Amino acid sequence: MFYEVQLPEAKPGQKQVSALVTLNPAESRRLLAKATVALPEVQNAFKHGMIIIARGITNAFVTEELFGISVEPKAGQTVGMVCRGITNANSGPPPCTWHVIRQGKVVEGADSNVEIMNFGPDDVFIKGANAIDREGNAGVFVSSVKSGTIGMAWPVLTARGCHLIMPVGLEKMVPSVIEAAKHTGLYHFKYSTGLPGKLVPVVLGKVVTEIQAFALLAGIRAYHVASGGVGGSEGAVVLSLEGDEPNLEKAFALVKSIKGEPPVTLPDTFHVSSAADYNYDALAQLATLKGV
Repeated sequence: MFYEVQLPEAKPGQKQVSALVTLNPAESRRLLAKATVALPEVQNAFKHGMIIIARGITNAFVTEELFGISVEPKAGQTVGMVCRGITNANSGPPPCTWHVIRQGKVVEGADSNVEIMNFGPDDVFIKGANAIDREGNAGVFVSSVKSGTIGMAWPVLTARGCHLIMPVGLEKMVPSVIEAAKHTGLYHFKYSTGLPGKLVPVVLGKVVTEIQAFALLAGIRAYHVASGGVGGSEGAVVLSLEGDEPNLEKAFALVKSIKGEPPVTLPDTFHVSSAADYNYDALAQLATLKGV
């Protein structure tokens, strides 16, 4: 479900203005990270409770915003990813291990699988996604036989009523997460360009897209009007921003601050060097994960 944001009522006589904005994927991720850190649930948990930042590329940006540090290579902060034209998995360690935060302090060497068992209803788990639809359903693509991080975390978070915050860009919009999930699976495919996987639908996660981010950070309405591009703008989203002039000025100042965000950097090692090396055999590529 989309994170609920209450926009301020338009003031009588206040001029309404608009702006057309194109955001490349890295720029969107920076925006989403700023919004995620600003959420009241996150601020409260940072001061008084626990936060787990799951591995993920957008979450590398979240870590940077939360602590004012640099995380490189950002894609090394995740395991599974789509890069260089195939679905793949990073085989190296994450560049940053600041995953667990308790009352504003990093728990060094913490195991998220263990620490999540200490979660209460006011604690926060931050996890990105690979798909969203217009209903606010999120989907996480997994190639692990244990369903990865989300397979571990979702049952615990749901039973305890914890906050599952899911920052995800509109570039990942699909017609239906549920329908997509029906047509994926670790053993569903004979051939694959990269690792086969399952799109796991996630319910009750609070999804934050660029639309929610602009509402949260600037109090303006954002409309997704176009997508895609070339020359470095593959995956870009085009948004129409609308609202009171002071709020739009605030929003556009935010846009200018994130424009020029460099593309996401990649790690050096992957499980699949080339799908062609495995004759595109889906199970042969899955076997490179060695049952993880």
